[in-house]
Amino acid sequence: WKNYFKGFLHPYLKGSILEVGAGMGSTTRVLCDGTQQQWICLEPDPALNSVLKEKMATHKLPPCCSVVQGTLSDVPANTSFDAILYIDVLEHIREDATELEKAVSLMKEGGHLLLLVPAHPFLLSSFDHAIGHYRRYNKKMLKHVVPSSLQMISLKYLDSIGTMASLSNKLLLKQTYPTLNQIKFWDRFLVPLSRITDFIGGYQVGKSLIGVWTKPSA
Repeated sequence: WKNYFKGFLHPYLKGSILEVGAGMGSTTRVLCDGTQQQWICLEPDPALNSVLKEKMATHKLPPCCSVVQGTLSDVPANTSFDAILYIDVLEHIREDATELEKAVSLMKEGGHLLLLVPAHPFLLSSFDHAIGHYRRYNKKMLKHVVPSSLQMISLKYLDSIGTMASLSNKLLLKQTYPTLNQIKFWDRFLVPLSRITDFIGGYQVGKSLIGVWTKPSA
């Protein structure tokens, strides 16, 4: 799954990068190839910060990576970025529009905002609530919270097959958390199918929404 959505973001992962809500660094390991000038992993949770620092100390993350504990307000002053990432993070932030306004102030001219969020409010389930999701998005909702000062480059739905799996869970299984075997089955078998069906369907259906915006030059 991470390699799949990486293909849509890779062209914009150059220069100085800020990854908001880096978690344990599992996404960082996939997206950061070490060619970036710097990659700041911003994470408010102290325990997850410890995990990130351990991975850096043991060279499980490229040397361009560093850790900042906190939120956008804790990013070092006079720092600006070529790209700011929110990978399955924005839905955890109550004031999402305010958050993105702050992010824009940290972007360089010509920089990019990269978003991956869970899609479709009708799929909101006990699983979403259990992991702290305030919402799921459709295209209209996401466009509304992204600052109007940015120009949209692309906005696509991903994982069309996963949409059916999520709907089945909401209506039938009603699980709070998927099992490890269910996650592995989705990642190994359903995601490869979605790569095909997403392309055929023109990226109009999917349980995730991926978008790229740029900050125009003055």
